[in-house]
Amino acid sequence: MFIDLLRSRRSIRKYQAKPVEPDTIDLLIEAALRAPSSRGFNPWEFVVVDDPEIIAALSRAKPHGAAFLAKAPLAIAVCGDAEKSDVWVEDVSIATILLHLAATDLGLGSCWIQLRKRNFDEKTTAGQYAARLLGLRNGLDVSAIMAVGYPDQQPAPHPQSDLQVDKVSFNRYGQQQP
Repeated sequence: MFIDLLRSRRSIRKYQAKPVEPDTIDLLIEAALRAPSSRGFNPWEFVVVDDPEIIAALSRAKPHGAAFLAKAPLAIAVCGDAEKSDVWVEDVSIATILLHLAATDLGLGSCWIQLRKRNFDEKTTAGQYAARLLGLRNGLDVSAIMAVGYPDQQPAPHPQSDLQVDKVSFNRYGQQQP
């Protein structure tokens, strides 16, 4: 059931030294391409990277929170075209979470690495750095990179008691369930 997938989903940052099979990569890409998009504009594009040198270079896209990517066997850059849709950020985010959930469903681990609104250094954004590295065309922004691989860690699911149920209102803001 889908709720079981959500319950078991975790961000995985340690991977086995084992490549992800081409058929499995195809399923990940199919999941991303099936993402819903506002008005069907599909402003997203994906760059699948299995070259360890490029993955290592991508792991340096921002000073914090991306170093673990260097040891992932697969990276998927999730890109968006702001000219295609005014809600490209939302559409790209939907595609990214579908990649994450599909990876979990396929027995893989994954972790979303946010590049949008992050810096590589004082003059270059993380997205610009990644775009140059990947040879993207002008107008295409790297929103995130999904690290993917066979997990080398098994964190416990988040317990139900961690759910922030106090952030849910019924009928009117601040009204709790009767």
